[in-house]
Amino acid sequence: MSGIFVSFEGIDGAGKSTHIERLAQAFRECGRTVTLTREPGGTPLAEQLRHMVLNEAMDPMTEALLVFAARRDHIQRVILPALQRGDVILCDRFTDASFAYQGAGRGFNWDILSVLENWVQGMPTAFGGMSGQSVLQPDITLWFDLAPAIAAQRLAGARVPDKFESQPVAFFESVASGYARRMDADPTRFVRLNADQKPDAVWQDLFDAVRVKGLLG
Repeated sequence: MSGIFVSFEGIDGAGKSTHIERLAQAFRECGRTVTLTREPGGTPLAEQLRHMVLNEAMDPMTEALLVFAARRDHIQRVILPALQRGDVILCDRFTDASFAYQGAGRGFNWDILSVLENWVQGMPTAFGGMSGQSVLQPDITLWFDLAPAIAAQRLAGARVPDKFESQPVAFFESVASGYARRMDADPTRFVRLNADQKPDAVWQDLFDAVRVKGLLG
C-alpha cells in the first residue's frame, strides 16, 4: 500500500487537534490527498460505539471489546481503503490509546489487549510466496506528552467532560505510563513530543520528526 498512516496520541488538552489540521495542510501542499479521522469513531457504527464508550458505565472488558469492535469497522471501511488509494491518513488516536486508557488507566489485562490487537489489526501478507500475517500499525505515532495537571487547566470550562475527562489526575498519570510502555515496546514508530511548549515550538518538533521519517517532502 502506498498510503501513509499517522496517529496522534495523548490525553485531552495536550494539543493534538491544533496540530492535526496543520499537518494535513502540510501534506496537501505536497500534493497528497489527506483523510482525517479519529478513534473511537470514523464510521457511523464506530461513532455510535464511541458515544457508548465515552458516556455509559461499563466494566473494562466491555469497554475494550467495544473499542476494538469500532476499530475493526474503522479499519475495514476507512483506513484500508484510504491506504490503498495512496492517501495520507491522520488519525486522532489509534490502538495505543486502548493500551493507555483501557490497559493502564482502567487496569484491563495487557495481554488480552494484545490478542485483540492481533485479531482486529491482522493483515494478510506474503513473504517469499508464503502466507503470513502482519499487524497494521501507523507509520509514525506522535505522542503529545503533557502533565495531566496542565492538561486539566487547559480544558477547564471548555466543555462538559465525558467519563474519561472527568477522571482524577492519578488516572491520567497511569494513562501516561501506558503510553510510555507502548513507546518502549516500539521506539522506532513513536515520537514523543513535549507538549508543554508554545504551539509553534511543538509544531516545529512535530514537523521535523515527520520529515526525518521521510514521510514529508
